[in-house]
This record gives sequence, C-alpha cells and structure tokens, in this order.
Amino acid sequence: MKPHMYKGLIRAIGALLTALALYSLLGFLILPGVALRVANQQLANYATTPATIQRIEFNPFSLELTLWGLNIGEPGKEQVGFERLYANLQLDSLWTKAVHLSDIELDKPKTEILFSKDGKLNLLGLFKLPASEPTPTDPDAKPFPLRIERIKLAGGAVHFEDARPSEPIEFLYDKLDFELKNLSTLPEDSADMTLVAIGPYGGQIDWTGNFSLIPIASEGKLKITDGKMKAFWPYVRDAVPLDLESGVMSISTDYKLNLSKETELLLSNVAVNIAPFAIKAPDGRPLVKLERLDISETTVDLAKQQVVVGKIRSNKLETWAALESDGQLDWQKLFASQPSKPTAKAKADAEPTSAPAAADSPKPEPTTPGKPWQVLLKDVQLRNYQVHLADRKAQPAVALDLSPLNLDLQNFDSLNGSPFTLKLDTGVGKQGKIMADGEVNLAPVSARLKVQTKDIDLRVAQSYITPFIRLELRSGMLGSDLAVDLKSTEPLAFNVTGRAQVDQLHTLDTLKTRDFLKWQQVVVEGLNYQHGDSLSIDKINLLQPYARFMINDDRTTNIDDLLIPQPADSGTKTAASKPASKEKPLGIHIGGIFINDGSANFADFSLTPNFATAIQQLNGQIGTIDSRQPKPAGVDVKGKVDRYAPVTIKGAVNPFDPMASLDIATSFKRVELTTLTPYSGKFAGYRIRKGRLNLDLHYQITKGQLKAENKVVVEQLQLGEKVDSPDAVSLPLKLAIALLKDVDGKISIELPVTGDLNNPQFSIMPIVWQTLRNLIVKAAAAPFKLIGGLVNGGGAEDLGSVSFAAGSSDLSKDAEGALDKLSKALKERPALRLEIEGTAAQSSDGPLIAEQRLEREYQYNYYKMLQRRGDKVPAQASLLEVPDGEKGPLLEGIYRTRLKTQPPAEWKDLGKEERTAKMRAEVIKFWSSSDVLLRQLGQERASSIKDYLVDKAQLEDDRVYFIDANLGEAESDGRVITPMHLDAE
Repeated sequence: MKPHMYKGLIRAIGALLTALALYSLLGFLILPGVALRVANQQLANYATTPATIQRIEFNPFSLELTLWGLNIGEPGKEQVGFERLYANLQLDSLWTKAVHLSDIELDKPKTEILFSKDGKLNLLGLFKLPASEPTPTDPDAKPFPLRIERIKLAGGAVHFEDARPSEPIEFLYDKLDFELKNLSTLPEDSADMTLVAIGPYGGQIDWTGNFSLIPIASEGKLKITDGKMKAFWPYVRDAVPLDLESGVMSISTDYKLNLSKETELLLSNVAVNIAPFAIKAPDGRPLVKLERLDISETTVDLAKQQVVVGKIRSNKLETWAALESDGQLDWQKLFASQPSKPTAKAKADAEPTSAPAAADSPKPEPTTPGKPWQVLLKDVQLRNYQVHLADRKAQPAVALDLSPLNLDLQNFDSLNGSPFTLKLDTGVGKQGKIMADGEVNLAPVSARLKVQTKDIDLRVAQSYITPFIRLELRSGMLGSDLAVDLKSTEPLAFNVTGRAQVDQLHTLDTLKTRDFLKWQQVVVEGLNYQHGDSLSIDKINLLQPYARFMINDDRTTNIDDLLIPQPADSGTKTAASKPASKEKPLGIHIGGIFINDGSANFADFSLTPNFATAIQQLNGQIGTIDSRQPKPAGVDVKGKVDRYAPVTIKGAVNPFDPMASLDIATSFKRVELTTLTPYSGKFAGYRIRKGRLNLDLHYQITKGQLKAENKVVVEQLQLGEKVDSPDAVSLPLKLAIALLKDVDGKISIELPVTGDLNNPQFSIMPIVWQTLRNLIVKAAAAPFKLIGGLVNGGGAEDLGSVSFAAGSSDLSKDAEGALDKLSKALKERPALRLEIEGTAAQSSDGPLIAEQRLEREYQYNYYKMLQRRGDKVPAQASLLEVPDGEKGPLLEGIYRTRLKTQPPAEWKDLGKEERTAKMRAEVIKFWSSSDVLLRQLGQERASSIKDYLVDKAQLEDDRVYFIDANLGEAESDGRVITPMHLDAE
C-alpha cells in the first residue's frame, strides 16, 4: 500500500472514529441532556403544577429512547406520571416512508382522574396551552404513516374520583397491564390487543382482540369480573333514590366495532351475571334483594337497533311493594320524591335569551319518531322469587306474600312480532297457589291463559268487607280452573270459562260472635263469563250450606245489624250512573243449584222467652234460572225442622221477576209447637204445653196479583199457663181451640189471602194474622154456628138454643132433631162442654104455670080431704081427678092459705060464680109472678134437654152442665127460648 493511501485511510478512519465519537457523545450525552432540560423547561412553562422528567436516555445506535420518572403534580400528590417510557425506532423508517417502532414500553404509569364538585377535571387544568388558530381540515389529507410492532404497558394504576354526585365516587385499578401488537395507521392493518386491569377490591377487566386505525375498527372480547356496583352506584342514586346494600356484577362479550361509514357495533355472546344484589330506600326499608341473575346468549346490534336475549336465569329475588293510605304506590312516591338535578343543557336552556334568538332557535321537536329498538327475550326463567305486597289503604292494612314465585317467559318481542308464552307458578299466602299458562300479545293487547288457583285464603278480603258489613271471615279457600281469553283492552273485552269453588267458608257475626253464613263447599261448574254481556253457570253445588237469620228485640234483623250505613252518594255519582242504565243488563243463566245437607237457624229475640228453631238435612235443587227467559225455575227442596219435622218446598219461581210469576208450595209436617211458645205467649198470652203443627202454604203470583192458600193443621194442642204480655190480644183462646179441635185432637184452618202486590200498602202477614184473629173472634162469638157447620154439610146452622111452648118443658120434634145434630157436633169436638141455661118467661109461661100450680093445689087439698074422710085414694095426689063442683069450696081455702089474706069484704055481695072467678084470677095472678115457679120451669126445660142428649143422643153426661136458670122474655108467638153455651175444658 502506498504511504499516501495509507495515510488517507488512517485519516478517514480517524475522521470516522471522531465522527462516531462525536455522534456517540451527542447521542448518549448531549442530546438527552438538552432534551431533558428543554422538556423540563416546557413543563415548567405550561404546567400549572410541579412537573418534571428525571432522566432521558438515548442510544444513537439502536435508536432506543428511554424517559425516566415523569411526575406531574405536587410531591406526594402526583396526578400523572410513569416510572419508565421506552421506545425503539427501526432504521427502515428511512426508506419505508413510515415511522416504524418495534417497541413502546411504559412501566408503572399512574393517572389521577379527578372531577371536582363543580365538575372540573383535574387533567384539563394541568397545563395552560396557548390558543391555536383552527386549521381547515383537508378532506384529502392522509394520516401520518406509523407502524408500531408492540406497545406494552405494565403495572399501571388509574385512580378515579368524582366529587359531583351526592356521594363521591372513587375507584382504583392498581394492576393495569396492556399490550398492543402491530398497531399501524396504514390502511387495512390491524393490531392485536390485550388489556388486564385489576382493582384491589376485585373487578378485573380483561380485554383481548384486534384494533385498526384506518378505518377505526376493533373486534375482540371484553370481560369484567366481579365488578363492585358500589363504585358507580352514586350516579344511579342521584337519578333514582335507591341505596345500594350489595351488588357484584360480571360482564363478558364478544364485540365488533367499525366506524368506516357509520357507527356499527355488534355485541355477541353477551353474558351478564349479578350476584348478589340488594337495594333499599333512603329510610332504610328494604326494596329488592337478589341472590342471582344470569343473562347469557345475548346479542346487541346497534345498526339493527336490536337486542336479542337468549337466556335469563334468576333465583331468589325478594321485593316489597305497598299501596299507601293515600292510594299511591310507595315506589311511585319514592321516585316522585327525588329532586331532579338540572343538566348542563337544562341550565343553558334556562338562561334568559333575547326574543329573536329564541325565535331563531325553537326547541326541536321530532316530527317522525325514530325507529324503535327491538328487544327479544327468548327464554326467561325466574325461580323462587318472593313478593311482599301490602295495602295500607285498607283498614286494617292487608299483607299478602307471593312466594315462591316462578315465572317462565318465551319469545317475548317488544315490537310484538309474535305472541310470547307465559307460565306463572306462585304460592299465595301460607298455602295458596296460582298457576297461569298461555300466550300474550302486546299490540293490540290480547291473551289466552289457563289460570288455576288452589287454596287461596279468602281472609285477605277481610279489610275490604269490614267497612260495609260487620262480618268476620274465619276461613274460606278459593280454588279454580279457568281459561281467560282477553280479546282487547280498548274497549275491554274478555271472557272467562271453567270452574271455581270455595271450600270451608265460615263467617261470623262480629256483633254477637255467632255463625252467620258458612258452607263446606260451593262448586261452580261450567262457568262462562262474557264481559259486559253474560254470566252463564251450568251448575252450582252447595255442600252443607248454613245460614242464620235472627229477629232482634226491636224487630230489626241480624242482617240489618251487620250492614254498616254508607254515606249518601253524591250527585255526581248519581249522574254518572244514568248512562250506565242504558247499557244492556248482564244476562245471568244458572243451569241448576243443588243443595246437599244444608241447615239454618232462625231465632226471634223480640219474644220472651226467646224463640229459636233449626232446620237441618236440607237437600234438593233449584232448576234453570235465566234472566233473559221468562220461564220460572223449578224448586224442589226437602229438609227437617229440629231434626224430626219434615219440610218440603216445591214449585217454580223466577228470581229476576218474582212479581210476574211465582208458584211455590211449602209444607211443614209435625213441627213441635212448644218451639212456638214465645209467639203464643207474646200474641195470645198463653204458653203452649203440647202440640204439633202441619203447615201447607201455596203462594201463586201472576202479574203482581197474589193468591195464597194457607192450610194449618194443629195436632193435640194444649195451652199451658198464662203469660203476661203487653202485646197479647184479648181472645177467648181456650174456647176457640176447643171449638176448632176435632175428635182426633186436630185443628184444621184454611186462611186464603189475595191481593195486589203492586200496592205498597199491601202486606201479607197482617192479613193472615187478622184473618186468624177474626176466625177466633167469630168462633167464640157464634160457636154453635161453627160446630153446626160440622154436621150440616158446611152450612152454618145455629144449634145454640131450644124453643119450648109456653108453660111446657116438653121437647118438640124440631128441637129433638136439632139436639141430635148438636150431640153429633159435640162428639166431633170432644174438648167442648155444653152449658144449658134453663129459661122461663113470665109473660108467656106465668099464666100457664099458675094454672098448672092451681090444678096441683086442687089435687093436693082434695087428696088431704079424701084421706080425712077415709075414702080410698091413689098412691099420690097428682093421680086424682078433682070434680069441678069441689073446686069452688077448695079455692076459698087455697086463696086464704097461699095469698095469706081474706077475700075483700065487697066480694060478699057477689054471686057465687063471680066470686069464684075473682078469687081464681087473683090466685093465678099471684102464681104467675112467682120466680120460684118460673125458675123451676126453666130447670125442668134444662133437664129435658140434658135428658134427651144423654139418653137419646148418647152424649156423655159429664160434658153437659146446668147453669143458673134465667127469667127471660118470650118470643112474639109466645115460645120461650132456652139458650145454651159452650165452654172449653
């Protein structure tokens, strides 16, 4: 090698080494130092808080740049910083015309994101940057060419704090690792990305996928595990007044994002898990507690505006809801109580503006609504839910638990593309169950559901009936098997078909604490309710129904007592009810009502002693009832009064219009009359010692006209002791009973009643009572006519007296015939006794009995005279025949003896015949006015009657009594009537 060449090489190498040394010096030492000083100067110029970079390293050969220790913020309160930032620039950047970085590494970056109370973000206040002139965007401008092989962030921390909500929000992710591979601004290039962030209290974020800048697009998987809902809950709390007790949420999703044309975002395989979750009201009462909620197989498509939820599974949610006393739901009141916070936009809208400006910018109102989102729920299963319902409007408050509540929902479409299926199965109260299964449509609203209820406790209705009736529901279970077909809600149209039953209904009269209405079971079969049109029931079966009816001491009933008077309806209500009356009345059809082993109690406390009777073993049926058919329903019911006395009710009635047509026959047999003692004591003044009642009632109504036949047969009636009663009517009851009681001890009475039921003054019972009273009065007033009718073919012949010829006690043929009839009638009425009042009349009987007395006196004196003479005489004076020639002398002695006086002196001058005639007339006159003779004739007449009745008519002599003879008046033809009387034993 030539020396000059050698020297040149040496110089070149030296120059190169010098350049290399200078390059190294510049790259390793000078440039980092200058850059550090410039960077810190710029930070000092623009940062509003202390900001420094500790060290900058640069390797000019490998083009590696490392920044150490960036800290922005007060010492100890740094807001942004990192421990190390490393970047490695590749040399091919010179000829590929794109910045190519193989690695960017960021170690332990730290960021404080702080929102103050007034909404200022700390990061925006870290630097004061000069205002830059806006440069017009160039639509053809291409992005800066950049390619980064790997970006790695390790050990990062983000601290977020927001003081704006009522309760500040703060969370920290102190383990933040991020890796991005092959990031490029070149078209169609995409980078692979991994992000892991973990907070000290759970809530890990995992993000993997790819990312491209031109166009901005990303595809990957995002997962948040065990995120504490408490972290963001104050945002919710300020929107709705709900306090979070606990809440942990996990979310995972695959996503596709593309911003090339319009925002396209597709989330698929979305899964959300919330377990547990609990919120309460500000006053501390619990609102919702949830054990678990899982949402899976879900897709969200922003372009299609569609959410498809494949599965929702939820277990053990417990919630509370109450209707407050003012009629509002507690949830409704809770949300209404939340003061709304004005947003920035609302504040801007509220600023006063000039009229032209306001006119220039009217509030935009969309003329056509935007496309609605569609939400599809494929399969929803809610299990073991518990809903606590309360109605505080009712008094006392009503509490009802629905638990366990299970709900299945399939194919729900918020845009109503197709009906969705619904299945509900829930417990109600302690032992009730409700099951519903079917299809539901949303627009228009319609549904077809099968609904079953089992053992629903009807006592829940107690508070709703308490304001209207004093009744306690002791028990009652509702069961049903129904098909509900809801056709529309506007107008409301639906029908319900199926069967229903109420078991073990037991109601108590709360005033007297006595049973009121109860039954073992009522089954309604073939139910068909067409809303607004008709209610049809094939059959109603009543098993062991029972009812109590009582009359109080003030004549009101137990039903009157139980009903609570309601305030008078207002005029508006009356007016509102007028149009309703124009609607077609509900058609009611009941195929038949069947009564099995029914019973009832009837009591009347207006009586002393109280009256009570029981009806048992009621069995029978009521035929078809139809409000739209005039045909009456058949009635055939049998039962027993006080266990032994049979009762039958037969006939036909139209319960919807009984005034038009009714034909009911009721028969009571062998009812013990001792149960009626309170009535007999109150109204008649006697107890009943013994007796039975048979009652046949036949009531017919045709177009409001009543025709009633009341047949009463009383057997073996005996009255007991007298009872003091202010209401007792003064009736000769014992006599009336004896008059009416036949030889078999029966009393048969017919009490027909007719009248116009359309007349408001018409009342049946007073007419029946008056008819009965009149019968008793009439019987006692004219008893012989009554019993005369018994033997006279129904005619009312008066057998109460016997007519005698003047001065005679002999019975005529007519009298004997009448006495035969009387005897026969008395044999039909063995409880009667006959009293004969022997009667004589001075005007008619006097002269004749005086003649007879004078004849007997002639015989008596002539008899004594013959005896003194020693003549032969018959056995007794009445057998003598006194010669007319002897009567004159005998008369002289009779006159002096009987009249106890001498003939007047002036008679001495009279002729013999005339003197005799005058003496005879005086004697006749004397004896004509003799009470003794008249009474004796009356007694003889009474004896004639009794003798005939006993000897000839074969009437028991102990049933015939004499009463004191009577001096009466003769009839116009001279006959004398001997009256007779009837009395009861």
